[in-house]
Amino acid sequence: MSAEKPVFLVTGADLASDALALLRDYQVVFAGKTPTEDEIVALCKQHDPVAIIVRYSKVGAAAMDAAPSLKVISKHGSGTDTIDKVAATARGIKVVAAVGANAAAVAEQALALLLACAKSVVTLDQRMHAGHWDKATHKSVELEGRTVGVVGLGAIGQRFARMADAMGMRVLGFDPYATELPAYIQSADLETIWRESDAISLHCPLTADNAKLVNAKTLAACKKGVIIVNTARGGLIDEAALLEAVQSEQVASAGLDSFAVEPMTAPHPFHGEKRITLSPHIGGVTADAYVKMGVAAARNALAVLNG
Repeated sequence: MSAEKPVFLVTGADLASDALALLRDYQVVFAGKTPTEDEIVALCKQHDPVAIIVRYSKVGAAAMDAAPSLKVISKHGSGTDTIDKVAATARGIKVVAAVGANAAAVAEQALALLLACAKSVVTLDQRMHAGHWDKATHKSVELEGRTVGVVGLGAIGQRFARMADAMGMRVLGFDPYATELPAYIQSADLETIWRESDAISLHCPLTADNAKLVNAKTLAACKKGVIIVNTARGGLIDEAALLEAVQSEQVASAGLDSFAVEPMTAPHPFHGEKRITLSPHIGGVTADAYVKMGVAAARNALAVLNG
C-alpha cells in the first residue's frame, strides 16, 4: 500500500464530510467524477484498499483481484447491480448497501415525474414561454381515483405508494419478497398491474430475471394511455419498445430518471419526444440524501471491518 493507514477507495470525486469524519483512521482515495473500470482497477493495484465505497462505474472481478486486502464493497445508495456480487462472494468480500438512505429523495422524484406527466408540466411551461395560452384547449389527467401500479416494494416503493395513497390513488403493489404490507397497498401480480393500472412506477432492482421487464408485450397488455415512471434502473425498460408505445399513444407519457446506457449522449431516440420527461438519474441526488448515503456507506463498511 502507498500509506501507513489502510485505504478506503471511493469511486467518485467526493464524500460527505460527516462520512469522512467516520473514516478518520483511514486514508480516503477518490477515483474522480466518472472513473472507468480500468481506472478503478489501477487504483486498486496502487493502493490495495480494504474497502471500496461505490458511487459511480462498476466494480468487477478485476478490481477485486487487484486488491488482495479488500474485505468490503459498500454501495453509496441502495442498488448493487454495478457490483459483481458473484465474484465478491467467491472471494469472501462482503457487499453492503445504504438501503433506505435515499428513499425519500427517490420517491419524491418519482412523484414529481408522475405529476409532470399527468399535468403536462414541461410542455405547458415551454408553450407559456413561447407566448401561448392553452387554457381553452388543454386537459390534464386527474390522479385522484386512478390506479397506480408499484413494482418493487422496498423502502422507496413503499414511500412512493404512501404518497400516492395520500393523493387518493388506488395502489397495486408487486414484490415477491415483500411481507407485511401496509393496508393502503393491495398486493397484485404483474399481469394485474399491467391490466388495471393507469400509471406504473418502477422501484425494483435490476436482475437477470427482470431485464426489459417493460417491453412490447407488457406495454401492449397495459391500459391504453398508461403513464410509465422509472426512477430505478434503465435496464428494466426496453427503450425502443417504450418509444414506439409512446408514439402510438398506447403509453400517454413517460417520466424517466434512469437509462440503459448512462450517461445518455446525444443523439438519443428519446430526444425531442415531448411526451417523455427526462432527468439525468438524479432521483437520489439531494443535499440530504448525499449525507445520508455517505454516512450509511461508511458505517456499513466499518461494521464489516470491525467484525
